[in-house]
Amino acid sequence: MARPLLRLAHAIVVPSAFLVEVFRRHGRPAIAIANVVDLDRLPWRERTTLRPRFLSNRNLEPLYNVADVLRAFARIQAALPDAALTVVGQGSERARLEALRDRLGLRQVTFVGAVPPEAMAAHYDAHDVYLNAPTIDNMPTSLVEAFACGLPVVTSDAGGIPHLVRQGDNGLMVPQGDPDALADAALRLFREPQLAARLAATARRDVETRYTWPAVRPAWEALYASMSGRAA
Repeated sequence: MARPLLRLAHAIVVPSAFLVEVFRRHGRPAIAIANVVDLDRLPWRERTTLRPRFLSNRNLEPLYNVADVLRAFARIQAALPDAALTVVGQGSERARLEALRDRLGLRQVTFVGAVPPEAMAAHYDAHDVYLNAPTIDNMPTSLVEAFACGLPVVTSDAGGIPHLVRQGDNGLMVPQGDPDALADAALRLFREPQLAARLAATARRDVETRYTWPAVRPAWEALYASMSGRAA
């Protein structure tokens, strides 16, 4: 059903180079223009002393693999007994994930359910490390928001995430489906606080230069100009 509609389009615009490649494999050229975030509602906070306050913000569905976040957190909490994890999101996996939390004997793990976008800034501000473990993904805006707010990001390498996260430069990436590696990367931030600070600062600069309206506006203007027959 999608193919005939796509043939009618003058241009296909997607938010990542990852999806450009997906469309290419299906014989359709596409243009990557990144999604944007509003920095006015995502205040930066420098974490001079990293606290073991972890945040997950994905829908509770199988592809986002929040179960591996819980499994990683079990190892984190064994090393950092006062560690706490907040799980934002709702979905079909919630009951199973809450049961997994109880089975793993995790403490200070709070499921808060769905949170409206305008309320997410407070959750980012209240936490110091962002954990993400999907097995399928594109360009998760939640990672860009964590970047914007100053949380070091530890994530799996699913889908288009390697187009967003540069290993050891603006975040830490591990193979998908490996909660032990996710935990080890997160714990590394506490052994190397200078690394955590550098990752967060670089990630914020990335947001300012790549994922805001002023950054992407020229690409949209050029596209519309080319569609209308004017020189870009």
